[in-house]
Amino acid sequence: MSSPDHPESAPAATLPDDQEAQAPACVMSFNASDPSGAGGIAGDVATIAAMGAHALPVITSIMLRDTAEVFDQSLIDSDTIVEQARSILEDVPVAAWKVGFLGSAEGISAVAEVLSDYPDVPLVAYMPAISWLDEEQQQSYLDAFRELVLPQTLVLVGNHKTLVDFLLPDWDADRPASPRELAVAAAEHGAQHVLVTGIGLANQFIDNVLANAQGPISGEKFERFEVSFVGAGETLSASLAALLSVGAEVHTAVAEALSFLDQALDAGFRPGMGNVVPDRFFWALPPGEEGEEGAPIEIGPGADLMADEPPGRGPRRIH
Repeated sequence: MSSPDHPESAPAATLPDDQEAQAPACVMSFNASDPSGAGGIAGDVATIAAMGAHALPVITSIMLRDTAEVFDQSLIDSDTIVEQARSILEDVPVAAWKVGFLGSAEGISAVAEVLSDYPDVPLVAYMPAISWLDEEQQQSYLDAFRELVLPQTLVLVGNHKTLVDFLLPDWDADRPASPRELAVAAAEHGAQHVLVTGIGLANQFIDNVLANAQGPISGEKFERFEVSFVGAGETLSASLAALLSVGAEVHTAVAEALSFLDQALDAGFRPGMGNVVPDRFFWALPPGEEGEEGAPIEIGPGADLMADEPPGRGPRRIH
């Protein structure tokens, strides 16, 4: 028999129709547990919530890291990854996927198995730098991602150097690979778009370009920051997935996601002795924070995925 403190047999709550209609879109994130809170599942949950969507987090690996570097990981069994996802997917409809670091080739295979059952749900796949893995682990991870995840990807997100190493490992031209060349290479494996970040330009600017196999679609040029960030790419890809979950067109969602990242970096903070973490809830800060203890750090003109848009604009929520 159930009691008020232990309502095992209590009926499911029934919401009014208008409340159900206002429920946020749900985005499932497959990512590692990051104890720094800068990226991984913690970063995705914060970003997706800040964008007004609801995160369904599936842990693929347990990272051992701080805000400066990754030391190691503890893998999650592939069956456990699948069961995490399928348990909630039997209950909650998903409107978009975000794929981050999946731990291993086996983890990639497990996630790809789930994704394949929902071909109409848009997938944003983020390719992080994985140089901390040994060479054999890196190769098996990249091969599996290329074969199993890219064919299901709507937008592949990554830093220019990371994507060149992944998509064009034999590139030896005197010039950098263009976004279109990266998009052509991605399209050969089934990915429809690439969002290439951190493309170096003259005069301390970087470019962020959305492209497909036909060429560039849109882009945003930002001034470099002098500080190094952790979690920027995770923030960009998770915010993009949140925007796609409510039906935004890809080019519109990319512009909005870059704007969100810009403001999150501008309000970034350094919680420890390592890199700066994006503040995904910059829009919730009360006015007049500048100069006070705990206020966002001062950022000036070099790292990756940076922007120079001024702070203080209103929140860009999606519902």
